[in-house]
Amino acid sequence: MKKVFALILTLAMVLSLAACGGGDQPASNDTPAGTDAPAAPSGEQSTEISGNVDLTFAAQEVGTAAYNYAAAIQTAIVKEIPGANISITTTSPGGVGAPVIVNGGAQCDIVMSNSAPAKWSMEEGILGNAPTSDICAIAGGLGHDFVNVMFTQKFVDATGITTVEELVAQKYPVKLVIKTNGTFGELAAEKVFEALGVTLEDVASWGGVVEKTGGDAIKSGLQDDLYDMTIDHIGAGQANTSELCLTHDMYDVQLGEETMAKMVEMGYDYVTVEANTWNGQTEEIKTVGSQQVILVPTSLDYAVAYHMAKAVCENKADLASAVAAMSYFDPETAGTRAPGATAEHPSAHPLLRCNPHRYADRRCPWRCRRNHNRSEERRRGKEGSARWGRDQV
Repeated sequence: MKKVFALILTLAMVLSLAACGGGDQPASNDTPAGTDAPAAPSGEQSTEISGNVDLTFAAQEVGTAAYNYAAAIQTAIVKEIPGANISITTTSPGGVGAPVIVNGGAQCDIVMSNSAPAKWSMEEGILGNAPTSDICAIAGGLGHDFVNVMFTQKFVDATGITTVEELVAQKYPVKLVIKTNGTFGELAAEKVFEALGVTLEDVASWGGVVEKTGGDAIKSGLQDDLYDMTIDHIGAGQANTSELCLTHDMYDVQLGEETMAKMVEMGYDYVTVEANTWNGQTEEIKTVGSQQVILVPTSLDYAVAYHMAKAVCENKADLASAVAAMSYFDPETAGTRAPGATAEHPSAHPLLRCNPHRYADRRCPWRCRRNHNRSEERRRGKEGSARWGRDQV
């Protein structure tokens, strides 16, 4: 792992100059001889920690995915920084509101969010709050969550509608049930319809129903055929959806390629949902998702943030053992996956392969992200990129 870490360091130094400071100059592919232990690049701040490390990690209730992520990352950080005090609280509002509470260290020093809400929060504000200009990421791509769209089989049999695109084209008065306001599930539903040029209000205007409620009520309402359709942002094995598919005939909806492409432009990434993820799902589903990122304030001590990122990059096996979804985490792409979202903390530069931020120019992350995606399109070929995606998970 140390050799991989050293390679990441070298690539980060080369790509940072090309992507963020070198204009149209191509990056060199020459790789100097690595060393067993990484050192800070010339001109960077020291990575030696001085003083006590006392940080607050905001999570949700014990037993939630957010808490499990926090506990696993806490363990990795303490392993890397012996004596560090990383206090986990249950004050996080969830992935959508998380950027707000870590902005400038307002209520915590570390929080888990999803890359798309972090991007929207930084660019334009979220949940009625001003843009969160004082946040950055130390790593991304920690998970395998996805936008999940389902019809009841009864609805499909009665209407012949099998896609959201058909539903919108017919302006069908569907009975839709989704998560409550402020949740990422609710935002996912909004974004699916936004990609198709309509809103949830439009669905209601067709004579449809848009019910917003909790997960248990969604499950029971679909089981009783009170609703026709649901949209959520979840991971494989999510309890309510697993139970729903075991107890009721559901139809897994494939989003259209153009719809997915528009959602990728919004900040999502392409994701494949493997066959048999849900009972009765015999084929894989292509969709999009927004993975977990670790957010900190930009003012977080450079050396501390450096070792936090190092702890995550060098302890993938332990993290995956604690949280199965983190088996998808790839330290070599942690910098490219953090944002669609937000800028990396400058201390993470030696650790993350694609270095899309140098803090001298806050526009840089978005420019570098776009350049990275275009390079991927060229590498895979225009036709292949149009059919599927650039950043498969």
